[in-house]
Amino acid sequence: MAPPILKLDDIFLSFGGAPLLAGASLQVEPGDKICLVGRNGSGKSTLLKIAAGLVEAQSGEVFRHPSSTVRYLEQAPDFAGFSTVQAYAEAGLGPGDDPYRVTYLLSHLGLTGEEDPSTLSGGESRRAALARVLAPEPDILLLDEPTNHLDLPTIEWLEGELQKTRSALVLISHDRRFLEKVSTATVWLDRGASRRLDRGFAHFEAWRDQVLEAEELEQHKLGKAIEREEHWLRYGVTARRKRNMRRLGELQTMRSQYRGHKGPQGTVQATVSDAQESGKLVIEAEKITKSFGDRAIVTPFSIRVHRGDCIGLVGPNGAGKTTLLKMLTGQLSPDSGTIKLGTNLEIATLDQKREDLDPEDTLANYLTDGRGENLLVNGEQRHVTGYMKEFLFQPEQARTPIRSLSGGERARLMLARILSRPANLLILDEPTNDLDIETLDLLQEIVAGFPGTVILVSHDRDFLDRTVTSTIAPAVPDAPDGRWIEYAGGYTDMLAQRRGALEERRKAEKAAEKPKAQETTASGAASKSKLSFKQKFALDNLPKEMAKAEAEIAKRELVMADPNLFTRDPAAFNRLASEMEKLRVSLTKMEEEWLELEMLREELEG
Repeated sequence: MAPPILKLDDIFLSFGGAPLLAGASLQVEPGDKICLVGRNGSGKSTLLKIAAGLVEAQSGEVFRHPSSTVRYLEQAPDFAGFSTVQAYAEAGLGPGDDPYRVTYLLSHLGLTGEEDPSTLSGGESRRAALARVLAPEPDILLLDEPTNHLDLPTIEWLEGELQKTRSALVLISHDRRFLEKVSTATVWLDRGASRRLDRGFAHFEAWRDQVLEAEELEQHKLGKAIEREEHWLRYGVTARRKRNMRRLGELQTMRSQYRGHKGPQGTVQATVSDAQESGKLVIEAEKITKSFGDRAIVTPFSIRVHRGDCIGLVGPNGAGKTTLLKMLTGQLSPDSGTIKLGTNLEIATLDQKREDLDPEDTLANYLTDGRGENLLVNGEQRHVTGYMKEFLFQPEQARTPIRSLSGGERARLMLARILSRPANLLILDEPTNDLDIETLDLLQEIVAGFPGTVILVSHDRDFLDRTVTSTIAPAVPDAPDGRWIEYAGGYTDMLAQRRGALEERRKAEKAAEKPKAQETTASGAASKSKLSFKQKFALDNLPKEMAKAEAEIAKRELVMADPNLFTRDPAAFNRLASEMEKLRVSLTKMEEEWLELEMLREELEG
């Protein structure tokens, strides 16, 4: 095992009241790709800042290898003294770094480098900061929500960059699919302490549930042990006083442990307030168009949205998703075509930019619209502090100004407000931004079980796959030209349909070119009318090799099915997982090679 290049051990930090970090640890070795997960407010960003040297822990050990370079993705970049974005990004380079990396990264992040930093939007500022930290390819990259404000094509590009980078990564993100593709280890920050799983995020949730179940069982056993000791003290035969005093001391220790146990933070509990049922047809758009100057945002597009539909809008930034959304909901008139809204519509909207939030307003005042201490939820009067608890806010936060909340807490507050209003049409513009995994789970359940209609804009592929019934996307994903297509199913279904359409088009083009190709290659075709010896040998032997690989995978799956293996022998578990991954990659390559050879054989045989 390589020595760590970054190590945080037994970190303690408190801002008054309960400690934010109490014994948290983080160890980074060369090549690590660690995702740092935990609830909003659990201290993930603070721990990352301690690792970067921006915040000092009150106690604990912090070690950074003297020769290691560290880059931290700033949430609010400081552009002071830089006339262009290019200059700002290049300032992050070291003496031997390649300046071309900055140009390459800025172009993929949708920036030219000539932008004036003072005119950048929040999203553009984050992209510039991302280019600055990625360009030098440091030994350690600390990334806090790197996918925020990125569109899907850019997120997928960033995944590829991080998968192939030589830098060790520690990253925080709410994007499940992104974490699954990039991470190879998981650190869970919970109740001030940290636990590590040497596997990627795809395995985190099952592991977390096992840990919490084991913890609950231990608490139950401790409670029973306390009951037995109390019974012995009351009714047992009197033994030597010294022994009694020892057992009494042990009982006091157990009672202290039992009372002092801090269970996991609760989960958000909420449902959408019931509203009168809308008409069966919610929205009908006929050949609507929209242009700004010479640029077409929507060319003739038609759709019928029925009650119960959940529709997702995806596409690169600037493609016109929000414009199309506003047209469909009647907030923006089309240049041509017609839009009809159904009857009895009650709309609740979650805005992407959180513009509805006044930073000086208090949480209680925002939730009640300034109407005292109560609000009406599903026809029932609720005290605001009781309602806040369902969204994991403490009663003492009722008078707190909104400006003091984190991004995740602001998103949760807006969610609390729109869910308290009666609605049968939910409009969600980037609803997953800044939400932790547990709140995302709740939002997913709400959207999937909502009896009304939902239209949402999102870059979260996992969320789209779990919720939407159809997906609207640009006809040309890389260069939107105003044409939009509705696909059945979620994001993955849309990609499959696009690939299918592309394959059909290629087949049609190939069929059209075949007669011409046959004329020009007739003389050479006779000499290539059969497989080579090497190809024939591979065609005969690949099925046997594939069967062997499948058998080896099955053997390892059988061993790994033991639920106690990871606890008993984590090294063996990790070794088996690594072997299985290599076998699966090898099997996929053999299957692709065999399929190509089989297609070639069929083509040669007529």
